Amino acid sequence: MLSRVANNLIWLERYMERGNGILSLLKVNFYANQDSPELFSWTPIINNFTTSDNEFYTEDAIECIDFMIFNLDNSNSLLNIVTRARENARSVQEHISREMWLCINNYYLHLTRKDLPKKLKEEDPVQFLEELKSHHLIYNGTLDITQERGASYYFLNVGKYLERVIQISDFTVLKLADIGKTTDKLEQTIYWKNLLLSVGGYQLYLKTHKSTFNEDHVIKMVFQDKLFPRSVYYCVNKLNKHINQLIESNELEKNNLEFLLGKLESTIKYTTIESINAQGLHNFIDDIKADIRNISLNINSVYFSNT
Repeated sequence: MLSRVANNLIWLERYMERGNGILSLLKVNFYANQDSPELFSWTPIINNFTTSDNEFYTEDAIECIDFMIFNLDNSNSLLNIVTRARENARSVQEHISREMWLCINNYYLHLTRKDLPKKLKEEDPVQFLEELKSHHLIYNGTLDITQERGASYYFLNVGKYLERVIQISDFTVLKLADIGKTTDKLEQTIYWKNLLLSVGGYQLYLKTHKSTFNEDHVIKMVFQDKLFPRSVYYCVNKLNKHINQLIESNELEKNNLEFLLGKLESTIKYTTIESINAQGLHNFIDDIKADIRNISLNINSVYFSNT
């Protein structure tokens, strides 16, 4: 497979995963902000997804959602993200299923409807965000049942799980910043709950731990759970498997990838909660992000050196 094609497949899936994560964060923060505006500001979300020279500021929920969905000057607005995903999908149409292309193209056409920004302002914003998220659910299901299990599928999943690890890490750092500002245990609990909601793990947490809330349990679930599809361990494990599939099919050179992935997976799996607390969760996350960055750079240096 040409390196350009593989690169576009990876970034196609990264963009789609990023868009889904942004929508989840916006929806959860909208609910939280309505109940406790003093605890759940919009500013950290805007700052996390925009460049350092961004001058946009608002604490108005609708204005923030509009900025994060439609603003063309915001490189991480959903419209810009889906536009880039569509461009990548169009360039690799012969490598993805026709149904996948139609999903992305229909999503783009929906987002560019002239009446959509007005709909956000006049209707229920939660329902509005849910409708957008449904495009991601349809896309993910379509990819799973229509894409053949070959190099394209594996490269798509490499993009998905790289992006998901980064998102989970960033979302956690956002909440740690809030948690660090208060010594009130109830407020800290609310922030941890908000993190679980943002990564789609709240219902599973309740099923697993009933009504008992413990921040160590949250950390273990978000970072080390083997079955939760948005835990860091689960994502790294999947990333490892898909990269190994590419290596076995001679689509990717071994280089140092197997070692880097195995090391990261083992570190996450076997680091105790006591050790995480001793070094600090923020430092633990920084190490994970550094390892993911090295893995991504390694893929680039091995596979995309001629692009």
